[in-house]
Amino acid sequence: MLLKFFRGTGPGEVILIFLTAAGIWASAFINPHLAPSFQYYQNPMPLYNLLRMLLGENALYGVIFSFVLVLLMSFLIVNFNTSHFFINERTFLPGVIYILLTGLFPHYQLLNPVLPASLFLLLAIRRIMDAYRISGTAFNFFDASLLIGTGSLFYANLLWFALIAIIGIAILRTGNLKELIILVIGLITPALLTAGIYYALGKNVLSLWVVLTDNLFVKTGEYYFSGLTIVGLLLSGLIILISLIHLLFQLNNKKIKARKTFTVLICTLIISFVVYFVLPSASVELIWLAAIPISYILAHYFIVSTKKLLPEIFFAALFIIIIMMQIWYLR
Repeated sequence: MLLKFFRGTGPGEVILIFLTAAGIWASAFINPHLAPSFQYYQNPMPLYNLLRMLLGENALYGVIFSFVLVLLMSFLIVNFNTSHFFINERTFLPGVIYILLTGLFPHYQLLNPVLPASLFLLLAIRRIMDAYRISGTAFNFFDASLLIGTGSLFYANLLWFALIAIIGIAILRTGNLKELIILVIGLITPALLTAGIYYALGKNVLSLWVVLTDNLFVKTGEYYFSGLTIVGLLLSGLIILISLIHLLFQLNNKKIKARKTFTVLICTLIISFVVYFVLPSASVELIWLAAIPISYILAHYFIVSTKKLLPEIFFAALFIIIIMMQIWYLR
């Protein structure tokens, strides 16, 4: 029954989604806090450092900004499916799931560099999929890599997600060296512009390189997983695994564009896991990036599955455990 409430697209569902988001972020508003001492906070990338200066040291301002950004992300996630229609239904559900997933780690419900970077990643994925059936050279890949390069000025590890643009060329195109070249140009352009600004302002240009390498390769702080967090992650992992297997079995039955879109999203999820487990600079903040493909994979399962009771149970369980984590965080 809970799942049915969130599947609609009427004004009532919009109000319900907003109230759900407010409830999940209530602990952040009640107990706003400053960022933990991770590498990307101690030695921030340029755009994130600028954002912090604009918002000041008031933790509540950071929470408000992040909450608004989550609502914007939720809207764009829904709009992506509405415009490309790769899930079999126009629904608000992917946006709802994204909002739920932002509650898995209450400590990250604050101003952080990964959330604005996730906005650029989502826009990059949209530009990649817009290249479907474009004749000639698709400059969409320049746009996508430019977006990823810009997002990396908030969170450096977003650079690894440039692989998505390369995968997009392999999936959507017949192989065009020019598109690979413009992809690389788009990726490095934000860094070159930033270096130019540093030089014009009389700042040490080499310091930009130091900040970048530190954020890419220096070990970040450890995240403490509470018992309830572990339970929530195990439950979420089980639902994601079941949803992913279900999608893989359904993939060949889908239209070509839907199949390619889901392939790009699955690759995005795989890159998220690889970055988390391989790079010492990455930690649980990657949930903001991984939540994008997960939202669509779970929504697809909840909508398409012929076993109606099991998706209802899974969705309710995920909803309840995240609410419990928010309550626990306020203790």
